[in-house]
Amino acid sequence: MFFDPVCPWAWMTSRWLKQVEQVRPIEVTWTVMSLSVLNEGRDLPDDYRALLDRAWLPVRVVIAAQKEHGDEVVGKLYDAIGTRIHPGGRGKDDADLRAVVIEALQECGLPPELIDAGENTPGDDIDQRLRASHQRAMDLVGDDVGTPVVGIGDIAFFGPVVTPAPKGEDAGRLWDGCLLVAGTPGFYELKRTRTEGPNFD
Repeated sequence: MFFDPVCPWAWMTSRWLKQVEQVRPIEVTWTVMSLSVLNEGRDLPDDYRALLDRAWLPVRVVIAAQKEHGDEVVGKLYDAIGTRIHPGGRGKDDADLRAVVIEALQECGLPPELIDAGENTPGDDIDQRLRASHQRAMDLVGDDVGTPVVGIGDIAFFGPVVTPAPKGEDAGRLWDGCLLVAGTPGFYELKRTRTEGPNFD
């Protein structure tokens, strides 16, 4: 799964996949993509642009943690950051988002100094790694999507976008459906208008 920690819909999808791991023989690989990278150069509403300006911090820190401590820390750090941002309702300004990420690093036993990697410095090593990780998602699914992206073998889709996250066997049945459409040559899209926001219960 490709995620941006600030995206509530990615969070919902990640909670569903956590449930799927309990009822189907899968192991999720957690990988960063970036709404900030995705939306560079686009004309966006001021409030969304402000969110994207803040969103550089957590993705860069996750990439730095992965670089220094390996792939196994990515999912744990995402859980720790996302729990604070989404059901926790935090990170709505620069100072609190910084505090959220430091707390998450500490919860995961990672050096809080990794927060220093969060400064958006175009062209540095973390930026290059972030853009490469993001590009992996785009290469799988195409450019006209957002986060989350879920890859199943060689096929990837935007979504599923679902709220609340299905649990238990309901989660497994949705996964079975995803496997079905991923295995259907030429299948590209299902979509309907969302009528409710993410439910973190």
